[in-house]
Amino acid sequence: MVHAHNGLPASLHAGSYTATGRTGQKSRTQQALVDALRRLMADGQDPSVSDVAASAGISRTTAYRYFPDKESLLNAAMPQTGERSLLGEDPPSDVVERLDRTLDEHFAFIRDWEPQMRAALRASLAPGAGEPALRGGRAVRWYEEALAPLGETHSGIDVHRLAVRLRAAAGIEPYVWLTGLGGLGADEAFAAMKSNALDILHAAMRGA
Repeated sequence: MVHAHNGLPASLHAGSYTATGRTGQKSRTQQALVDALRRLMADGQDPSVSDVAASAGISRTTAYRYFPDKESLLNAAMPQTGERSLLGEDPPSDVVERLDRTLDEHFAFIRDWEPQMRAALRASLAPGAGEPALRGGRAVRWYEEALAPLGETHSGIDVHRLAVRLRAAAGIEPYVWLTGLGGLGADEAFAAMKSNALDILHAAMRGA
C-alpha cells in the first residue's frame, strides 16, 4: 500500500545529489525544503521552488540542486502525487476490489494532507487563479488505473468518463461539503463517499 510519511522516498536518495558527500547535511537540507513546502501549502500558498527556498533559508541555487522543478519537490513532500496508481504491489484483478483499495488509499491521502488540500481547493476557486500544484487531476488517473480491467470485461464502458464520475463522488470537494454543510464526521464522510463511488461502479457495470 502507498501511504504518506514524513521521511523522503528512498528513490530520491539513490543516485541523486544527496547520495554523495556530506550525505547527512544534504539530507537535512532536502528535508528542510520539503517541510517548508508543506507549511506554505497549508497556509494556502502555491509556492515555486524559489519561494520554498526563501522560506527554508536556503539559497535558490542550492534548492534547485535538490529539486529541479516544483513537481519533483511536490512528489517528495507528498509521495502519492507522483504515483500513477494507488493499488500498491500485487493489485487484485477484480475491479470492485481495485476500486475499494484505491478509495481507501485516496482517503488516506486526504486525511494526511487535508490542510494542504483544502488550501489548494480555496486557491483554485479564487477569481483568475491558476491551477495549484495539488489540483493536477491525479485522482482521475488513479481511478482509471483501478478501472482498467473493464476494458476487457465491459467494453461498452468509457473508462475515462467513469473515472471522472468517481472523482466527483470521492475527493476533497465532496469531503469538504459532507463535513461542512452535511455535518458529518470524517469517518462518516469517507464511508458515504465510498458507498456512492461503489454504487456508481455497480450501476455502470449493470448498464453495460
